[in-house]
Amino acid sequence: MPDHEITINDEERELLERVRERQGLASIEQAAEWLVKSRLRKQSKNMTGRGRALYQVERKLK
Repeated sequence: MPDHEITINDEERELLERVRERQGLASIEQAAEWLVKSRLRKQSKNMTGRGRALYQVERKLK
């Protein structure tokens, strides 16, 4: 996935650290990605009524 830099404060860092520990992830970056994907799945399910898998789409160059 493309990298996006975000600025977080100490409270947000602590929250990401707790998520990282609970999910067994290696970094807080992975925890942030997990939270984003989790939210996207939930919203997708609410909109469509079905679960959807999230996969990175590979762009094909012409």
